[in-house]
Amino acid sequence: MDKIAITGIGVVAPSGIGKRQFWANVKAGRNFIKNITRFDASRYPSHIAGQIDDLEKYSHVSERLLKKIDAFSHMALIASELALLDAKIDIKNEDPKLVGIFLGNAIGGWLYAETELRDLYIEGREGVSPYMASAWFPAAPQGQVSIYYGIKGFSKTVVADRAGSLMALGYARKVLSKNKLNMILAGGMEAPVTPYSLLCCNTYGALSRNNEHPESAYRPFDKKRDGFVIGEGAGIVVMESVERAKQRGVNVLGFISGYGTSCDGRDRINPDRDGKQLARAINIALADAKVNPEGIDYISLDGLAVDIWDNSEIAAIKSVFGAHAAKIPVSCPKSSFGNLLGASGAIDMIITLLAMENKLVPPTTNLENPAVDGLNFVQKEARTHNINKAMIISRGRGGINSVLIVEKGDK
Repeated sequence: MDKIAITGIGVVAPSGIGKRQFWANVKAGRNFIKNITRFDASRYPSHIAGQIDDLEKYSHVSERLLKKIDAFSHMALIASELALLDAKIDIKNEDPKLVGIFLGNAIGGWLYAETELRDLYIEGREGVSPYMASAWFPAAPQGQVSIYYGIKGFSKTVVADRAGSLMALGYARKVLSKNKLNMILAGGMEAPVTPYSLLCCNTYGALSRNNEHPESAYRPFDKKRDGFVIGEGAGIVVMESVERAKQRGVNVLGFISGYGTSCDGRDRINPDRDGKQLARAINIALADAKVNPEGIDYISLDGLAVDIWDNSEIAAIKSVFGAHAAKIPVSCPKSSFGNLLGASGAIDMIITLLAMENKLVPPTTNLENPAVDGLNFVQKEARTHNINKAMIISRGRGGINSVLIVEKGDK
């Protein structure tokens, strides 16, 4: 399958809105996980998160539209605008039938839904907004971005828990490789910092309860790990064929050259302990990219900070890379701003592209004493390193495995 060029990045995250601010904070390992302030979350077992407080400052969306949409659609609209600006694309000049959109999400837009459900029980059905039906469901951001820009090509939302946005990128590449579209907006968004979403995430049983020390709570692969921390945001990129990017004369930020997916089929929540199906997804992605394990210069880890997840991820990497695994820098930068669930894979890929551009591997914050040996963890501070090819791992509940191979662009 053809390599596909990435020519624009749009990021909305607790660590920053816009790639410059985001990268400056990620590479420095600055932490943005705090006690939740949006509502009283003090009675939840875990009440910390990566929260975005200044979304409106960056918004190009009208007040009229904001009344109709949930925060996760708002984040997707901002990230899409940033990606198009970065790619130097005026979408009014594009054939709308040849523009597509592929986004990933896990749980939908519950800030809007919770408010309307409250009104339903207090005021009856007459009290519910007519926009309720279109505001909350997982594909709402895909629809809102499509309407905003008049996109009329192929569109799809992938709901695959935390693996959703990396899957969306993989599917987008497949469609572009068949020359069905000129360009695609692809990535994911998530807004789980709401009362009901937080409750659902808590019942999952994998959130950190280190509420007294939020900045050090998310500790992937560390001996003192006790679960992950949720975060909110969106990561969306512009994808197009290499030929079209060259014709436009724009910088190519990176290439997607391989993708692999598999599922464990073992448990409704946890992955298989042996990591064999994740290893299979890694091998599929490497074969698709036509690269040997020795050709990978950096691995972006999923890093859920839960024993069975972290250990099975390491087992999969070791089974594929063997002794070479100890030589490849690996990190999980999301420990500083939270796990953005359905948006996490796209955000990890954006970080990887920025790491390639800046020749700098961002650190896994809070990783002080690795629980496992045999991997080259980048801890505490960023490390200078030239990355030509990298691998991103993203996994979802029940063992949904998604792996992407990206290559350095020509910027």
